[in-house]
Amino acid sequence: MAITAAVCNSFKTEALQGIHLAADVYKIALYTSAATLSKATTAYSATNEVGDSGTYAAGGQTLVGYTAALDTDTAYLDWSTDPAWTSATITARGALLYNATRSNKAVAVLDFGSDITSTNGTFTVTFPAAAAATALVRIT
Repeated sequence: MAITAAVCNSFKTEALQGIHLAADVYKIALYTSAATLSKATTAYSATNEVGDSGTYAAGGQTLVGYTAALDTDTAYLDWSTDPAWTSATITARGALLYNATRSNKAVAVLDFGSDITSTNGTFTVTFPAAAAATALVRIT
């Protein structure tokens, strides 16, 4: 099992087909180290998702503040609010960004690099700066 950070290949094709829209609902779900997520992931699955705890529930959280922009020759997506779950006991290795409006189609996989744990506290995923070299979802 492995989690490998990537923009999902299916998303790249679907973006060109006009499937993913700014008005859609995008979500983030957290996964344990037992999950297998990569550029080949095509849709959200509850398999090896972290368990419900505190304000975390299956399917994760809706992302807020969608922005699509162009920086030099790189297009990117960003969300203005870092997702956080309170009063949560969670151990997660990675996450999946997905489009809940479009049959839970996968957008991108995040690999935290190691297990991250919160114990009856706040689990936050801090998104990097929205720019060509750092945004989570980039198309060059």
